[in-house]
Amino acid sequence: MSKVLIIGAGIMGLSTAYYLHKKGYEVTIINKGEIRDSCSLGNAGMIVPSHFVPLASPGMITQGIRWMFDAKSPFYVRPSLNMDLLKWGIKFMRNANQKQVSKAAVPLRDLSLLSKKLYEELATAENFKFEMSNHGILAFYKTEKAAEEEAHLAAKGNELGLDMALLDAAACKALQPKLDLDVLGAVHYRCDSHLYPGKLIAALTRYLEKNGVEIRKGEEVQELQKKGGKIIAVRTEKGLLEADHYVLATGSWSPAIAKTAGLDISIMPGKGYSFMEPEIEERMTIPALLCEARVAITPMDGGLRFGGTMELDKINQRVDMKRVKGIVESVPKYFPDLNPLLPKAEHIWFGFRPSSPDGLPYIGRTKKLTNLIVATGHGMMGLSLGPATGFLVSQLIAEQPPEMDIAIFSPDR
Repeated sequence: MSKVLIIGAGIMGLSTAYYLHKKGYEVTIINKGEIRDSCSLGNAGMIVPSHFVPLASPGMITQGIRWMFDAKSPFYVRPSLNMDLLKWGIKFMRNANQKQVSKAAVPLRDLSLLSKKLYEELATAENFKFEMSNHGILAFYKTEKAAEEEAHLAAKGNELGLDMALLDAAACKALQPKLDLDVLGAVHYRCDSHLYPGKLIAALTRYLEKNGVEIRKGEEVQELQKKGGKIIAVRTEKGLLEADHYVLATGSWSPAIAKTAGLDISIMPGKGYSFMEPEIEERMTIPALLCEARVAITPMDGGLRFGGTMELDKINQRVDMKRVKGIVESVPKYFPDLNPLLPKAEHIWFGFRPSSPDGLPYIGRTKKLTNLIVATGHGMMGLSLGPATGFLVSQLIAEQPPEMDIAIFSPDR
């Protein structure tokens, strides 16, 4: 039986382990912290085939510069003498063009639809209850400019075979009758879904541990040891771990680990924040995206999760209350009767979205190390794309034809 060592126990690592176990592999997962530290746990829980436009897109640079001067804005690049950020930024600018966006649309759509299909299969499995709902997502807008952009997105989405509908304010109210609305309208991403990440991660972890997958927590990788174009072992502070195949699925920590084996993976951590509030009245049943504010609101676990911001910087433990305040203040502008309180710092979750400079994930083998597969760089869509990524990685290791063409996601690009 072939052995696989997966580095990282977020949604990528857990999903990969799940599908490899199903194929009969002996699987070990190694994680530097507890699984509860995973970036997958605190996100908005959205499954988003609607998100076929990568972060690196026309207009993002101009908009990003404007946001730089607003302490509460949804996007921020912290100025620093950071060569990795500079190199990443140059690549980002090169990729932020319509040609690249058009090239990415179909692969991103296919990856998302595969993931949604796998989530639906997983939701019917025994002991996998994670509050999956297929009511779609409502992307609300207040300005004519945002309305025009969303109408264009919906038209393109429908061309791609995705179910996306333009709604006026009255139609929005009919879908969420318990909420007061102050919007021009919304696009209903009917192709999208949502779930409760905490229950998903817990269910996957229980399944893997029950079925013999070893999950080594609190063990940090110090080096990928290589010889003759292959990894021969992973060194941690507790010793060496050997396997036949290796999977790098450590999100924003991937570049540092890859570098120990001579690999250059371009990723910047994009810090995002979220917090929960109880919602006993259940006024919101369909998740919301606030277009101009770039804020997500998701009903889950008897409450509402509010999340947003993309702060590009080195990995750090700071909580920038101004950015959280920006999330809080944006909500009543769309929903006058929703007034979340500014939470205390200790009640705010934050995580680092691994953001590639072209907005596409890295999925596949690298030519430099033939027994290593990279599965990282999914940005804000990590949870959404987790099962598809794990399934594709399991096919690559089993030397089966992948479910879809993944050439555009090559880590060697």
